[in-house]
Amino acid sequence: MLEKLSSSLKNTLSKVAKSIFIDNSLIEELVKDLQRSLLQSDVNVSLVFELSEKIKQRALKEKPPKSVSPKEHLIKIVYEELINLFGKKSYEIKIEKKKPFKIMFVGLYGSGKTTTIAKIANYYTKKNYKVATLGLDVHRPAAPTQLKQLSDQINIPCYISKEKDPIKIYKQFENEYKKYNILLIDTAGRDALSKDLIKEIESLNNLIKPDETLLVISADIGQAALEQAKKFHESCNITGVIATKMDGTAKGGGALTGAAATKAPIKFIGVGEKINDLETFDPTGFVSRLLGMGDLKALLEKVEGAISEEEAKDIGKKFLKGEFNLLDLYEQMEAMSKMGSLSKITELIPGFSQLKLPKDLLQVQESKLKKWKYIIQSMTKEELERPDEILNSSRMQRIAKGSGTTVKEVRELLKQYRQSKKIMKLMKGEETDVNKLMKKFKGKLPKGFSM
Repeated sequence: MLEKLSSSLKNTLSKVAKSIFIDNSLIEELVKDLQRSLLQSDVNVSLVFELSEKIKQRALKEKPPKSVSPKEHLIKIVYEELINLFGKKSYEIKIEKKKPFKIMFVGLYGSGKTTTIAKIANYYTKKNYKVATLGLDVHRPAAPTQLKQLSDQINIPCYISKEKDPIKIYKQFENEYKKYNILLIDTAGRDALSKDLIKEIESLNNLIKPDETLLVISADIGQAALEQAKKFHESCNITGVIATKMDGTAKGGGALTGAAATKAPIKFIGVGEKINDLETFDPTGFVSRLLGMGDLKALLEKVEGAISEEEAKDIGKKFLKGEFNLLDLYEQMEAMSKMGSLSKITELIPGFSQLKLPKDLLQVQESKLKKWKYIIQSMTKEELERPDEILNSSRMQRIAKGSGTTVKEVRELLKQYRQSKKIMKLMKGEETDVNKLMKKFKGKLPKGFSM
């Protein structure tokens, strides 16, 4: 995510970490490097200079606490000011009990608005809200069909019509809306500067009176995001921003700082094409990820969505006792596939990026995981439960043939399984200590992580 900006920021802070003294020349160099990194990522010019001036003034005037070295304090200042740049804190949408809670989506063509609506619908459906979608984009012919298809994928109702007036469409289904906790409303996407679109959005806004109006901005919009965000805000009072396509090669800074124009916080970011590739936006975790420190909160959210609390407890105990079998290993692989690609997961693990693992290594591991899943799917229940006892040469040949792999790859999976089991058995003596440690954090851990 924002690979170029992340790499550039990490290099900048690396200079600070390697320096012997913190003096004016180092601070000047740091500020210039930061300016270059942010401007190259399409962050608005005025925001960049405002940020760099704050960092410079704090670095020159503030004295570090006794327990913190000057280098650590300078890095802390950069960290804090980057968090402030991206919104200071996370803002959750508070779904009120009224029916329905209406969320209206606005944005330009190609911003990924309709796909984002489906992701938001999926997000709230998982939280046990009754959700429906409403298609009011009458200008893009494929928009209603696309919204319907995406809604069908997650089994939620979608209201669309062949009518060409969005006001009439809204009124057509008005009696249905009270059945749902949340109504997600898709609107037309065109040029934010066009008068007819602005007039349409203003009319819809006055009729619908949405509880939230979210602006969907694509990461590839560049510095134009600022002006576009202002125009949309003037038309319908934006309450939040969703930045999409954050997983691509786009610079992304414009989309993120475009929120500054509306003074509306970034509430979600889209990090892929799959229905689960949506994250609540937390500036602290986001900046931590950019600087290679991981994002534990986002990782835990992904885990919670992929595996239930009971499953986590059961598998966790088996792994700690060294009693897990290939069936348990398969369940873990299934959970990982729901969480996303291996490269995305490792990006969230604190300290993992410091290992500087080459991309192709992660891709190789990812392809291995897929093959291992096919191998496990080709095994009988007995083979999965007692692999060490009954998996002989002839069985391996049958499994390899059934999974479209080689005997060598089957053996490789078994080797990995045995190594994991051996490590867990070595940890068996530590189980009591782990339980004690978990009890200390009781109430602070998310669901699925209590022992």
